Amino acid sequence: MVKSFISTSSLLLIIFLFSSVALAAEKPRLILQITVDQLRGDLPTRYYDRLGEGGFRYLWESGIVYHDAHHAHANTETIVGHTTLATGAHPAIHGMVGNLWFDRETGFTTYNVEDARYPLLTAGASVDANTEIDPTQRAARSDGRSPAAILVTTFSDELRSQSGGQAKAIAVSVKDRGAISLAGHSGTAYWFSKAKGEFVTSSYYLDQYPQWATAFNETNPAQRFAGKQWQLLRDQETYLFGDSDDRPWETDVGGFGRVFPHSYGDGTSPYFTTWLTLSPAGDRMVLDFAKQALVAEELGADSITDFLSVSFSSTDYVGHIFGPSSLESEDNILQLDRTLADLFTFVDQQVGLQNTLIVLSADHGGPDTPGYLASLGIPAGYVEPDNWDKAAAIARIKDTFNIEGKLIETYDHPYVYLSTDVKKDPRIDSRGIEAAIVEELSKFDGVALAVSSSALRNGNLPDTPLYRSVVRNFNPKRSGDVFIVFEPNWFINDFDGLTVASTHGSPWNYDTYVPIVFAGAGLEAKTVNRRVYTVDVAATLAAFMGTKPPSGSTGKPLVEVLNR
Repeated sequence: MVKSFISTSSLLLIIFLFSSVALAAEKPRLILQITVDQLRGDLPTRYYDRLGEGGFRYLWESGIVYHDAHHAHANTETIVGHTTLATGAHPAIHGMVGNLWFDRETGFTTYNVEDARYPLLTAGASVDANTEIDPTQRAARSDGRSPAAILVTTFSDELRSQSGGQAKAIAVSVKDRGAISLAGHSGTAYWFSKAKGEFVTSSYYLDQYPQWATAFNETNPAQRFAGKQWQLLRDQETYLFGDSDDRPWETDVGGFGRVFPHSYGDGTSPYFTTWLTLSPAGDRMVLDFAKQALVAEELGADSITDFLSVSFSSTDYVGHIFGPSSLESEDNILQLDRTLADLFTFVDQQVGLQNTLIVLSADHGGPDTPGYLASLGIPAGYVEPDNWDKAAAIARIKDTFNIEGKLIETYDHPYVYLSTDVKKDPRIDSRGIEAAIVEELSKFDGVALAVSSSALRNGNLPDTPLYRSVVRNFNPKRSGDVFIVFEPNWFINDFDGLTVASTHGSPWNYDTYVPIVFAGAGLEAKTVNRRVYTVDVAATLAAFMGTKPPSGSTGKPLVEVLNR
């Protein structure tokens, strides 16, 4: 009997040990996290019948597709969504409450990843305020960049920590915030400088560029598009929006035009690199740099799992300038599909898709243009704060609370910030002022909801999805004093003089709805229709790899990915 017991115990131990080895062997050699800026959840399936093989189709037909995936926070801007995907935390915890916020200590508006302590390694690569179409980039007072403002760890941080720093983590994007957020505190981020037409980083990450990055930039990646055009991938009559190439709400940026073909010119225009980023060319440059990084850094080359983040930005720029339901946006999706197919083929050749866990999602969705919606009889419009009677409202509040100086410091979407003098004066009832501002804002056209920070702190709010999304966006050190939510399909489209067709940043479904798809690494195809959230992505990656969750993660691991 004793002998039999020992034999059984030994057998169980052997089975356990072999199972552990098998599980360890199943860990992928590479995590490939893809973020498509402004890829609303319905866009890949909208054009599915005309997608090629190996791109979106590979993911949708070979992966685990979550059809009801959303961001759960209210301010659906780029840095907010990217950091949520990276950390598994809501902005209330990870701290990136918006692309911009007002810093009470410095007295200036802060761009999310700016950090004067860490200048760019490349001279002359800073933002050119004369041609930069992103107003948040122009707000930065320094060209320095780092992830210091991210208050928690990312999945890539945890992967490197678990491996004793042996795992490599690299992130690439056109946008600095699209790369820095996913690289985390311990990885390396590269992004595209429009001023130089090449990929750059800051001294936070490196003292000097690796030879492969220098060699890539010496090929003049932007100049290869000089003398070329953005042309349609297919015959125009085959497009859903083939008869809608020129619409009055589309924006002509610096002569790029509103109809196909869009010429890049000879490369001498000050807007040349801007035009590249608001076309499929921007994504192609990111792809080429990411491929070079994969090979040169030997990502996925051994048993220690590495991390590569690729954030494609063109969908966002095209969506802003032309709208999601435009010929330009449609063609961009079809061309992005070919870019993804190229990436997956390359990864398969270098690492093997069976050795790579891929996750694709988006930092936010985006609304259709009011003009397009109006053509279908759907109410929509642009919010015009210049038409609000702000002066009278401010005068009433100042008179009520006996305020002599400035009442409002600034508005950085979606927050109104009270003036520093008002905040510091102990005699002034700032809570009452917040409530008065909420009341006045609620009278203005286009405003659906205004919420005071005092109400957020005290929890005196209805328990509804909308209010909960605002709470998830509230960080007491960075959020403003009043949060504004515009009516569905209403938004401000004037960005410091640049009029855009569409912009995101709301808690409505068209802005929160994004794809979440996991593929590769032996996963079997499956479609899941229950509601999941973007905070679940980092939690799932951590559980899949056996790392501890990122420090602020509140997401739930997706069981379909784990139950291989």
